[in-house]
Amino acid sequence: MNSSEKNGAFFLSKNPAFLLLSNGDFFEGYSFGAIGTTYGELCFNTGMVGYQEILTDPSYFGQIILMTYPHIGNYGINKNDVESNKIQAAGFIVKEASDYPSNYKSEKSISQYLQENKIVGIQDLDTRAITRIIRDEGSMNAIISSAISDKQELMKILDKIPNMNGLNLAHKVTCSKKYRYLKPKETKYKVAVIDFGIKNNILRILQSNGCDIMIFPENVHKSEIEKFKPDGVFLSNGPGDPSANIEAIECIKLLLGKYPIFGICLGHQLLSLAMGAKTYKLKYGHRGANHPVKNLKSGKIEITSQNHGFSVELESLPSSITVTHINLNDGTIAGIVSEKNKVYSVQYHPESAPGPHDSKYLFDNFIQLMKDNK
Repeated sequence: MNSSEKNGAFFLSKNPAFLLLSNGDFFEGYSFGAIGTTYGELCFNTGMVGYQEILTDPSYFGQIILMTYPHIGNYGINKNDVESNKIQAAGFIVKEASDYPSNYKSEKSISQYLQENKIVGIQDLDTRAITRIIRDEGSMNAIISSAISDKQELMKILDKIPNMNGLNLAHKVTCSKKYRYLKPKETKYKVAVIDFGIKNNILRILQSNGCDIMIFPENVHKSEIEKFKPDGVFLSNGPGDPSANIEAIECIKLLLGKYPIFGICLGHQLLSLAMGAKTYKLKYGHRGANHPVKNLKSGKIEITSQNHGFSVELESLPSSITVTHINLNDGTIAGIVSEKNKVYSVQYHPESAPGPHDSKYLFDNFIQLMKDNK
């Protein structure tokens, strides 16, 4: 940092930006990324790295992400670390964004990346204080603007934004029509993937296990899946309130017992709903790369990556469902199985591999289940 930056000229050259929470708390900072106004549900992620994967994860559609780690962007952006075809988050909040990334794979800075995708960001504000507000008061909507400074005007916009309860957002991020993923060199199994906002790495792992993958939109009818004659069905992650996905839940009900099914995150919640359980909104959700989960069968602890704001209600589970994993932070359900229906699911992301290989067996189990069923 040169002397002019130390004296404050660096920050005076930046565009002011403002963050308003629905509880009335107002924060001032500086803009990075695109100039404009954006809004959505405010949530925090505790990951120290992985910001590019987080931004492009379709499960974050309609949400403003606050990173609790203070320095974001230090290793830059590259074309490989993406989970979808664009940034899915509505906005981005950091304590400090790195303008000068250092990594042999880096192609651009985090601010350039946000600008290119027309995503509004804000930095140089107290992210610890904002995180504590969310932890104490729960998830809430927020608005970021580098174009409007008047608090009352921002609140008028914010008051019109619906909360996440009851929102079906999967149709915003699903594919428009079915398509085939890159075929493996040797096909062992055919997998029908229902896309609620799937991450690229899930598809790569299934393909590396010899799966010929056909990806279907979230409102697919069971007859379309039956025409494909799959050996198994995969239910992907995605955004929004799971109970609002009525068509998907009905489709899954009709598939139960006919094919082995594996679900992740939203897929886990939808599978549970299809079997008669209920879901509820967590106070502030689970988002980060170090959540401890206990496998109740093996007794082992897995370090997991998580991103969800809803959970399956333990008391609502029918007798056909057995809990296989629990989140050790708060005791919520992190995995289930129904041996009767040949289905299982987890409330975390085994493909993200923070362990790094703690949860790899979940994909192996799916392959084995399809093999046994075949």
